Amino acid sequence: SPSNEGPFERERERERERERERERERERERERERERERERERQTERERERERERESERVKREREREREREREREREREREKERERERERERERERERERERERERNRRERERERERERERERKRERERERERERDREIKKEVEKEVVKERERVPAYPLINPVVPRRQCRRRQSPVNSTGAAEG
Repeated sequence: SPSNEGPFERERERERERERERERERERERERERERERERERQTERERERERERESERVKREREREREREREREREREREKERERERERERERERERERERERERNRRERERERERERERERKRERERERERERDREIKKEVEKEVVKERERVPAYPLINPVVPRRQCRRRQSPVNSTGAAEG
């Protein structure tokens, strides 16, 4: 009947309204869910972003460490070259010392040679001196001989050797005038 149809209709309308409300609620819920999903997505994205950041940092640090190691190796090579140059300078100094020792040995050798030469010269000088001494001795001997000879033989035949002995004697001792009684 029209009298009771009104409340029933109204009830149905309210029911539909509640249904619509529940639908809107479900829609809002779905929207919130989508929002949460988007939030999780953004969260995930931020997380991935941070991860990429960290990765990028890690790679940068790694490259930096690698460059540092490279610089260290470079410094090591440089130090090695320096040590090598030092060893070379040391070898050069050693060669120089060796040359110096060589010059010193040569100098001493030349000095010894000069000394030996001086010694030989002194020996020759002593020899010459002995020679001169022998000559002086011989000369003295000859002198002595000559003096003895002079004493033994009268001086005048030496002065005028062509004069015969007889005439000499006659002049000397006129006692024997003939010269026959001689000897």
